[in-house]
Amino acid sequence: MSALGVYLMDSRRMQNNIQEYDVDAEANCEIPFPFEFIIKQTPVSSQTSNGKSKERWKCVVGKHAKERISELRELYFYDDRPLMATIYYFPPDSMDGDVDNIVKPILDGMKKVIYEDDNYIERVVVQKFEPESTWSLSSPSSILEGVVSMDKPVVYIKIDDDQSWRINQ
Repeated sequence: MSALGVYLMDSRRMQNNIQEYDVDAEANCEIPFPFEFIIKQTPVSSQTSNGKSKERWKCVVGKHAKERISELRELYFYDDRPLMATIYYFPPDSMDGDVDNIVKPILDGMKKVIYEDDNYIERVVVQKFEPESTWSLSSPSSILEGVVSMDKPVVYIKIDDDQSWRINQ
């Protein structure tokens, strides 16, 4: 069996320290898509004037994404395939502000974790599920199904490499 050198960011120190690992060439080091995780916090708007708050939120998003990946893969790499993002926000009350303003900080928070740059995201679906609204989810994953019964606020994030929505693939 041959070995493959995989270079990864050392996420334990959250620095740009590169380490080399010997990995079995047959090991699956790709991020398993669809990739889902949740954050039990209110998202920060891209329109906020508090830059520190926005940067902290991006770090929270990155931390949660890294934790979820580490549950699924010991080692992983990201590649350059086109991706889509689904972001569902479950606020505790009626949401102040526009739901589209939560997208950019979330996508930025996953840079260098799920993808090299958020320009690999070709499609974004975002929706808020306010408690006073009536809604239903068709074929929810077990993670999304669990969100419905959680205390709010909760942000559900899914990144997928499914390109079936494209007309010419």
